[in-house]
Amino acid sequence: MMDATKYAPGYYPAPAGNDDWVKKDHIEAAPAWCSVDLRDGNQALVVPMSLDEKLEFFEMLVRIGYKEIEVGFPAASETEYDFLRTLIERHMIPADVTVQVLTQCRDHIIRKTFEAVKGAPSAVIHFYNSTSVAQREQVFHKSKEEIKKIAVDGAKLVKQLSEEYKGNFRFEYSPESFTGTEPEYALEVCNAVLDVMQPTPEKPMIINLPSTVQMSMPHVYASQIEYMSKNLRFRKAVTLCVHPHNDRGTGVADAELAVLAGAQRVECCLFGNGERTGNVDAITLAMNLYSHGVDPHLDFSDMPRIAQTYERVTRMKVYDRTPYAGSLVFAAFSGSHQDAIAKGMAWGTAHGEHRWTCPYIPIDPTDIGRTYDADVIRINSQSGKGGIGFVLQQNYGFDLPPKMREELGYAVKELSDHAHKELSPAEVYAAFAQKYLNTAAPLTVTEAHFQQKDGITATVAITYQGKRTESTAAGNGRLDAVANAVCAVTGLEFKLEHYSEHSLDTGSTSRAASYVGLQWADGRFTWGCGSHTDIIMAGIHALVSAINNH
Repeated sequence: MMDATKYAPGYYPAPAGNDDWVKKDHIEAAPAWCSVDLRDGNQALVVPMSLDEKLEFFEMLVRIGYKEIEVGFPAASETEYDFLRTLIERHMIPADVTVQVLTQCRDHIIRKTFEAVKGAPSAVIHFYNSTSVAQREQVFHKSKEEIKKIAVDGAKLVKQLSEEYKGNFRFEYSPESFTGTEPEYALEVCNAVLDVMQPTPEKPMIINLPSTVQMSMPHVYASQIEYMSKNLRFRKAVTLCVHPHNDRGTGVADAELAVLAGAQRVECCLFGNGERTGNVDAITLAMNLYSHGVDPHLDFSDMPRIAQTYERVTRMKVYDRTPYAGSLVFAAFSGSHQDAIAKGMAWGTAHGEHRWTCPYIPIDPTDIGRTYDADVIRINSQSGKGGIGFVLQQNYGFDLPPKMREELGYAVKELSDHAHKELSPAEVYAAFAQKYLNTAAPLTVTEAHFQQKDGITATVAITYQGKRTESTAAGNGRLDAVANAVCAVTGLEFKLEHYSEHSLDTGSTSRAASYVGLQWADGRFTWGCGSHTDIIMAGIHALVSAINNH
């Protein structure tokens, strides 16, 4: 039995009145993004990335469009130091990209950090110390004044060394464990750091308020952010940043509400990789903006390649249901969903609609490198006629009449149910072709000749149950005449109830597809499909197939 009495809220709400963010219902512009995959993300891996893997990941982040990338904690290990030096010495940092390095507010670590970043085109020196009640009491055994002094002393040294090294530096300060810190005290510490750094609008400083451990519901975090945003000194010279983790599973909500509350920058990881349950998922955040018509300024148009690279170099797995990126997030197996999707896509095409409004699919999968045929409508025992018809039409061009599609749907669902597996488009086509397409037993029409006599007269060569005969009959059209000729020689009794046709290809050698539905004297209704470069022969094949299905 679990004992909930062990737990109580460990966060400190912002003072009342910091809830202007509630009045906003959407984010109007993308925040600045900083990837922390190569620091937070890498230190969370069972097997950290090698130097070559880090370099490949860095280049991928640049291709995606990140302009700020935290590359590590260079004073913490030789590997991270060497990685940064490799980026600098191989000139791998584009002119419009800033690398960010992390350092604790400790004298020797700050000094080594400046040594590591020497020669970078531009760099953010990110210094931090923990300010939470738990850390002050349990880890550092220091008072509020002593903890604030650590931050202030760190800021003084960072400012001094930036003047000595004369690089293109920007600065970031984080009160680590912000969510477990009293907001008034966090503000006091941040303002003390700002007093030292003296940022200007021309050279702003980043104040980062991390949800190092999620402790509250997202709206509490948002109000804390708004309180800080309203009360920080040098506010026009401060870029307010958040760094949400995902302990409570609300990292994305934390980040989105924080942006509504005044945050201008987000530190995040691809696919939410990071310590414990992870950092906030950059892809979900960016694609959520995209789905509302806001350009995230990050390019995820080749999502499959990004996911494959990520899985290979991190040895992590992109879960099948991960928003936007998972292999199944656009997949519809349900018959009613498939029908709505197929109709929605057809409606958009027919109306020339630029805006994406398709039911059940929040964004166009092709925008991120996915395909309709392989990713959207998938076939198993839960699928319906609409989805099965869509798969045939999308992959093979056959647009079945609704009633024929329904009959095929039952057959395909039964096949999937018995096999207890998903069916590929090729398997759906095979089931369709075997039952309906150009079947030739027990009846085959090998020749048909027509005359303009009594309407249309057909002379037909028929093989039925192994016996070849000829038959001549009239009808109100070619196919009707062939049907009457078949009935005359075989004794079969049916009525031609449905005929439709369309082209399968374009060009002089294009194929036609024809569909025939027959009503039989015994009450049964059967369907057939024919395909041929000659539209008349396609219709005859469809008629024969429908007869053979009796």
